[in-house]
Amino acid sequence: MTEVGAPREERIRRALDHLRNDTTDEFEHITWFQPEEFTDPAVAKRERDLIFGRVPSIVAHGSEIPRAGDFFTLQMPRNNIIVVRQRDGGVKTFVNLCRHRGALLEKEEKGRCRLFSCPYHRWSYDTDGSLRTITRDNTFGETDTTNMGLVELPTEERHGFIWVVDDADADIDVAAWLGEEMDTIVAGYDLGSKIAFRSEGFDEPVNWKIMQDAFLDGYHIQYAHPNTAAKHIHTNVMAFEDFGRHCRFIAPRKSIDRWIEEDPGDRSLAKDITETHFLLPNSTLLRQPDHFQLLTFRPHPTDPQRCRMEMRLIVPPVAETEMTEEKWTRLWTKNWEILLAVLHAEDFPLLRDSQHGMTSANAGRMVLGQNEVANQVFRRETQKLLATN
Repeated sequence: MTEVGAPREERIRRALDHLRNDTTDEFEHITWFQPEEFTDPAVAKRERDLIFGRVPSIVAHGSEIPRAGDFFTLQMPRNNIIVVRQRDGGVKTFVNLCRHRGALLEKEEKGRCRLFSCPYHRWSYDTDGSLRTITRDNTFGETDTTNMGLVELPTEERHGFIWVVDDADADIDVAAWLGEEMDTIVAGYDLGSKIAFRSEGFDEPVNWKIMQDAFLDGYHIQYAHPNTAAKHIHTNVMAFEDFGRHCRFIAPRKSIDRWIEEDPGDRSLAKDITETHFLLPNSTLLRQPDHFQLLTFRPHPTDPQRCRMEMRLIVPPVAETEMTEEKWTRLWTKNWEILLAVLHAEDFPLLRDSQHGMTSANAGRMVLGQNEVANQVFRRETQKLLATN
């Protein structure tokens, strides 16, 4: 795999030095912010239009719709959508709306079909979006059907993920958005050869940025997760790299502790860390020693105090492991259940309370510390997008 930036083992040893010295990589300054950023409908509208309506964001792993005709539906910040695998192997995304009278075309969350048929008047569309049938067309009247196909959104499948820009008038270029460095990093993981073992979405009464912030934060682990994550991951220790729009950082696991007092030499310490990648605008990709987790955070289409979080467990196919299918399924099911338990018992209650606190009339300004470096990059880059016209 092509190395980008500092070599991985070198970055791990930088994290180990931080652990020895009770230090961490830091941002250049603290940053003040206002609670209205998480409650104001006008701010939320600008985010939907200037962020999600202009830049690519991940909506799924390609393995979730492996065959032609496989589809899923999703509420994006600006549009209800259908994402469907094409006969040529590509992927297209359409606004989930019949062009006749605006009925919701597909209500199922996922499925497989040869065409989409409107439940209202049974107009039908091919999976490529073209209008296929106007029922009782002999009485409907003349119309130019070439312009009555489903409205298509810019879509690209790259690095195993399906990316969408939530505006039909936009363009998409995932490689350009990621930039050469992050595009090379993600390409090196060969995520297209892996599968999404499990995925699930959660609708929460929390602003999407509060949710995203929590999963870039290595400062809270000891305090919010004392009996779960804190038993395995060190708190407030980060070896960080800033790639502009995106970033990555290494956090040491407690299995590395044996090397605090002893020099590990040239042995690999890759199994002793978790490596996190923030992909602007709304994705956290965690590289674990034997699998990946993808967390995405999407704003509600109207309410700034609601969002949808989606979690995916991305693993090697059973055929590429030495496990039986039963053992493989048991391993990843257990892993998934642990992740869910922490989310529902610890993360979600804390973040709901945080959102509630933001609504106080005199909440006052708040602050990001220099040690909260990934959160600083997230805010810096979203503010840049919101500053555009």
